[in-house]
Amino acid sequence: MVLWAVPAFVLLLALEAVSYRLWPDEGELGFAGRDTATSLAMGLGSLGWDLLWSLPIAVANGLLFGWLYDLTPWTVPVTWQWIVVAVFVTDFFYYWSHRTHHRVRILWASHVVHHSSRRYNLSTALRQPWTGFTGWIFYVPMAVIGFHPAVLAFSYGVNLVYQFWIHTERIGKLLRPVEYVFNTPSHHRVHHGSQGSYLDRNYGGIVILWDRLFGTFTPETERVVYGLTKNIGTFNPLRVAFQEYASIARNIRSAPDWRGRLGYVFAEPGWRPDTKRSA
Repeated sequence: MVLWAVPAFVLLLALEAVSYRLWPDEGELGFAGRDTATSLAMGLGSLGWDLLWSLPIAVANGLLFGWLYDLTPWTVPVTWQWIVVAVFVTDFFYYWSHRTHHRVRILWASHVVHHSSRRYNLSTALRQPWTGFTGWIFYVPMAVIGFHPAVLAFSYGVNLVYQFWIHTERIGKLLRPVEYVFNTPSHHRVHHGSQGSYLDRNYGGIVILWDRLFGTFTPETERVVYGLTKNIGTFNPLRVAFQEYASIARNIRSAPDWRGRLGYVFAEPGWRPDTKRSA
């Protein structure tokens, strides 16, 4: 699905860039050469790294999902109606995958790449991690439920393709019913915000209903400050891809005990050992 959508991605990205030339807006950040080049490099690099380790992992996952699907005593029909259902069920599990990738540091080390730009345009959608093999486990229940692995692969692709267009400042708030149900550019701008009121909010992929249901929804009320709470200050793709892993390694080396070492890996980003217990 993603590969098929690449020509559309390129066309929309070019149209967005042209729109900034023709109708600039002082309140929007637009494009910057080095930032955009880094985002594109991260996207292309992600495809390359997929061939090295994500593709073999994907094959193994396919075998696992196929095995689980064969074991389950019930199956979901492969019809267009159930494929639509699968898209929204996938989105439910995507919500929890996305939320966990923000709350567990070793998972955040992969996902942080996507949040590392201090601008917000369609090229930001292409700023993908090179270690994107940490989310498959969240979709195992779909095989157990009885969804065919091919349907899962298709619905996951739909989820990713949908999220491309919401990475823009060129689209304001949409009609209220749309904003209530679906993830929109307005909602996703909040998700990319680095200020306190916007941190770790709006995890949904296609719909925003999961955030409303589980208490992680925040509407866009003030201009978003994009990026990280501590920005990395580099456009080097290698550093962007692996800087958080390097930071985890440094923290592990400095930790005084196993509690600290495990905390730096599995606690939430920004976690520090208790001063008294670390002394």
